[in-house]
Amino acid sequence: MNNKKLNNSIEKILSDGKAEDIISIPLKGKSSIADYMIIANGTSTRHVSALASQVTSKIKTLGYHIFSIEGQRNGDWVLVDAGDVIVHLFRPEVRDFYNLDKMWLAPNDKSMEENL
Repeated sequence: MNNKKLNNSIEKILSDGKAEDIISIPLKGKSSIADYMIIANGTSTRHVSALASQVTSKIKTLGYHIFSIEGQRNGDWVLVDAGDVIVHLFRPEVRDFYNLDKMWLAPNDKSMEENL
């Protein structure tokens, strides 16, 4: 699978897990850390941790490697590093506080609504 397929697979896993406000941001020309960044909300710390577990286990079954998972024990903000796709999972209040969406969406990018 290529990076776009990995990105789409993770979006579907999150959607199936009832994640909210899923946004995928292409990072080409912005950063060399990854090709895509996905940001999504869980409704509680338990939901955020469960979403991270689902992404991790299902991506591994597709043959991808998970390089790192940070914050799963706390569940406020979990980062899943799937190599070419970085996934940030938040509780809504934490996402609002850090506002990664605004930081990574440049003025010339599609609006967040078009990326949902």
